[in-house]
Amino acid sequence: MANKSAADEDRTRAGFVALVGAPNAGKSTLLNQLVGQKVSIVSPKVQTTRARVVGIVMEGVSQIILVDTPGIFAPKRKLEQAMVDAAWAGQEEADRTLLLIDAERGVGEDTDRILKRLGQAGKKVWVALNKIDQVRKDTLLALAAQLGDVECIDRIFMISALNGDGVSDLRAAMAASVPESPWLYPEDQVSEMPSRLLAAEITREKLFMRLHQELPYSLTVETEKWTERKDGSVRIDQIVYVSRTGHKPIVLGKGGRTMRQIGQAAREELSVLLGRPVHLFLFVKVRERWLEDPARYREMGLEFPR
Repeated sequence: MANKSAADEDRTRAGFVALVGAPNAGKSTLLNQLVGQKVSIVSPKVQTTRARVVGIVMEGVSQIILVDTPGIFAPKRKLEQAMVDAAWAGQEEADRTLLLIDAERGVGEDTDRILKRLGQAGKKVWVALNKIDQVRKDTLLALAAQLGDVECIDRIFMISALNGDGVSDLRAAMAASVPESPWLYPEDQVSEMPSRLLAAEITREKLFMRLHQELPYSLTVETEKWTERKDGSVRIDQIVYVSRTGHKPIVLGKGGRTMRQIGQAAREELSVLLGRPVHLFLFVKVRERWLEDPARYREMGLEFPR
């Protein structure tokens, strides 16, 4: 075999890797870990990610474009169906699919459903067993052996997306697997998410963390205005839409306390992410049928299911 020339070594690579999995498998945490900064919101609650989020990772001469998709599950409502549709669309367009599995939970119904559909489509996938720091070694090895018998699985990695164990090996493998290609984004770009949408997502994350039960699933956040100020700071006006009149006082809290706490947490994180002072103003409005409004889905980057 001939030795690689310097020109061969310098050929750039670029390709898309879709992160798929059941809800709460750790896809957004892994995306943030790989990118090296926050580009996707994270919450202990399932189904936090609604639309696809693209993170861009540079590894040597390779540009890895990661597509963090919503968790794939059996949908019951239109928003859920739109989220699942977005997840499958992201997977179908990618050069490689990485299936994340929570090693603590193992292969549940949602993961089994994903594997069957990928197998039927003739897809070869990589699997990352996540949260390995929380599982006994014998349990982990048994799970890996079980998955090793699945025909559509090409390779298995063991990682902790939270603390970074095994992530560098995964990143190197992805970098080597993407096709030769010019880079598709500027070298210093880490996401294709517009700042307005990222700001809305950060506020929605704080709402998820602060509110309980089903309420976070029936609200959405939109950035209404983005005003650059002469002193280098930015004023961001956002609307939190709730689907019922009775939800508004819950989101606001007594004397507006809950909303002030959410706004403070979102403002502090946005100031760090944007690298400058942020003046965040939140307003709560009732839009009773926003879950049936195609325009709201477009705002979230989703296709309204027909």
